[in-house]
Amino acid sequence: MSAAAMDEPVELEPERTLLIVDDDRLFLQRLARAMESRGFVVSMAETVAEGLTSVQASPPAYAVVDMRLGDGNGLDVIAAIRARRPDSRAIVLTGYGNIATAVNAVKLGAVDYLAKPADADDIYTALTTPSGERVAPPENPMSADRVRWEHIQRVFEMCDRNVSETARRLNMHRRTLQRILAKRAPR
Repeated sequence: MSAAAMDEPVELEPERTLLIVDDDRLFLQRLARAMESRGFVVSMAETVAEGLTSVQASPPAYAVVDMRLGDGNGLDVIAAIRARRPDSRAIVLTGYGNIATAVNAVKLGAVDYLAKPADADDIYTALTTPSGERVAPPENPMSADRVRWEHIQRVFEMCDRNVSETARRLNMHRRTLQRILAKRAPR
């Protein structure tokens, strides 16, 4: 390869742009790295406002958006993406899934709705599965015990690691919660 060819900028595929909007910074950064390793050009936002600004500047081909964000509802970002780029593929992530919000997310243009904690492989599959095809079930899904443990950990973090407040919000006895938190994560 000539030196001139090496100096030329590499053309990025606009079809591989991905916007990730999530207020959990660690999850956001881990998912961004995982998706970059799968060939996406990733931009990140932690709020609805940042997500909307990013969409206005450059509507992505793909998006992963958390439902509940500190400054509003992630569905506003989904709607803005679909308005600016109708061919985009967006999925919604949430720790608080229910049928009504799933239906609303799909009506606004989301192609899938995944419960947290979602694996990067599951997210990639949901984003890249052609429309109309069913996504294959995961090979090694999390056990019900693990999903419960993850939910408890998420609420615990949201309550600033306050055991009493977490127990109250989960409608659980404080000692029971302390025993669960003292154990290792189930597989």
